[in-house]
Amino acid sequence: MAEETNSRRTRQPNGRSSIYFGKDGKWHGRVTVGIRDDGTPDRRHVERKTRAEVTTAVRELEKQRDGGTVRKAGRAWTVKTWLTHWIENIAPLAVNENTMVGYGVAVRTHLIPALGGHRLDKLGPEHIERFYGSMQADGRKAGTIHQIHRTFRTALNEAVRRGHLTRNPVQLAKAPRVSEEEIEPYNVAEVQRLLRTADDRRNSARWAVALALGLRQGEALGLKWTDVDLERGILMVRRSRRRPRYAHGCGDTCGRKAGYCPQRQRTNPETADTKSRAGRRAVGLPGQLVDLLRTHQTKQQAERAAAGDDWTDEGWLFATLTGRGTSPRTDYDDWKELLDDAKVRDGRLHDARHTAATVLLILGVSERAVMGLMGWSTTAMAARYQHMVDSVRSDVARQVDGLIWKPDGDGPEDDDDGHAGTLVTVN
Repeated sequence: MAEETNSRRTRQPNGRSSIYFGKDGKWHGRVTVGIRDDGTPDRRHVERKTRAEVTTAVRELEKQRDGGTVRKAGRAWTVKTWLTHWIENIAPLAVNENTMVGYGVAVRTHLIPALGGHRLDKLGPEHIERFYGSMQADGRKAGTIHQIHRTFRTALNEAVRRGHLTRNPVQLAKAPRVSEEEIEPYNVAEVQRLLRTADDRRNSARWAVALALGLRQGEALGLKWTDVDLERGILMVRRSRRRPRYAHGCGDTCGRKAGYCPQRQRTNPETADTKSRAGRRAVGLPGQLVDLLRTHQTKQQAERAAAGDDWTDEGWLFATLTGRGTSPRTDYDDWKELLDDAKVRDGRLHDARHTAATVLLILGVSERAVMGLMGWSTTAMAARYQHMVDSVRSDVARQVDGLIWKPDGDGPEDDDDGHAGTLVTVN
């Protein structure tokens, strides 16, 4: 409890709070709340017009000190200075390059321009919610706002952990509701058409890997032959191919974006090792896929012989005609061409991953095993597929009902959407 004098300041024992009347005609209070970074006591000062007011202020500081909620000493951060410090010095130590790209867009394109001028400890949830509202008014999707919301929350959680904030206002702010993304995997007939069409194309096994194993694009393009054991039927996911990032090589004088600069320079490596435990995994290969990879290996050896000295042996599983790694952009274009040639509805390359996950769950593979095969770190991802699994199971039951109890003389026929009215038995 603070010691008080009416007319002059008396020295208190180390660590005790004090209240005194100053020569300036105001009441002053001093409270030791901790230790500064240089080891000296962190002693805070408050001043008020009356003794009652300063006593209340001192007691509030003591309460914050005892509760561990006192803001750290030093110059107050603004939202801009903290976010800049966080994204340049803290976040890169904990997340991968792709995550940093998303963080950068959220911070530099949206958060700093809209909220950067606020003092960090004065930022309230109402400021944040008005910002979200203005984004919605500008036509931004709720999913985009939620990505910004998550980034902001992560950045300010770190500010709380380090004592620059007593609580995180982003956790109090309400973000717009996001509708659950509809997952629409390809059905069996569509998968069969895609694989039949892929047989006539280069790197046809690439699409079998996507549809059967559900590897992410970067994971599939990052595979090397040393990651595949065809004898044991095992594939190891160890690295991922990154989308290129560029910087100007002309000193930013060409007037174009860095990616279109005639002298552009790549700023990130082609691949990065998979660091997370969930992402780094072994995947079992179905027998038919092993056969496809053996055929693919034979075709690639023929391409190596045809290329001669132009071949660069980097060991990629899915390589160019000269042995180089396949770029994500080329891979995306090949996927779109495959869909068009197979007369299959347009979809994202990621929909192939959805297909593999759904098939595994339909076949009754345990959720934990599916998580391991797909490289998921939380059960939340598996839960997103469950409604689709239930609907497909119901469709299978309907087909079985029609097959067993069909009227005499009727046979199963294909629906217009490609669903076959036949029962497929999985051994």
